[in-house]
Amino acid sequence: MYLHIGGDMSVSLKEIIGIFDIDNTTRSRETRNFLKIAEVKKMIITISNEIPKSFVVVNKNKRVIVYLSPISTSTLLKRGSEL
Repeated sequence: MYLHIGGDMSVSLKEIIGIFDIDNTTRSRETRNFLKIAEVKKMIITISNEIPKSFVVVNKNKRVIVYLSPISTSTLLKRGSEL
């Protein structure tokens, strides 16, 4: 099964490590450091030009990718539970 995470992007539910709210999680220094490292290592993919509300961490072919999504975590989790 696949989860639509915004724009033209869908990811396999099996590949998802976590779905995180940007506003709540970026208050943590550890999360900010994780996102900085992910950016330096070119692991971040921005899905749309809209302001991101969440980020989805996936393990695709043994590579971690962070998708910045304009869709809220509650909507993504609801979509995932409906599959």
